[in-house]
Amino acid sequence: MKLIVAVVQDKDSHRLSNALVDEEYGATKLASTGGFLKAGNTTFLVGVEDEQVEDVLRLIQKNCETREQLVAPVSPMGGNADSYVPYPVEVQVGGATVFILSVEQFEQF
Repeated sequence: MKLIVAVVQDKDSHRLSNALVDEEYGATKLASTGGFLKAGNTTFLVGVEDEQVEDVLRLIQKNCETREQLVAPVSPMGGNADSYVPYPVEVQVGGATVFILSVEQFEQF
């Protein structure tokens, strides 16, 4: 048995949630916040049998797209202001960060 932990951008969470339900995979959704962009994310916890991992990964990849986004940098608090860029920069966001963990034991009460 495996535990899939998938961190996805909030914009993709509803679509992924619907896809998991449509394929009859149970999932727990947790609100989370990314450290770099300080933006909202959704973390999905999905427990599956080993042979179902590839199917869930396919659903995640299909429903969580990457996109470009302009981000206004935060002004430096102390430190060297010479390297501070005062205009928005384009960064790639979205997609999914996925961890697959082995589950030694599972109990449901």
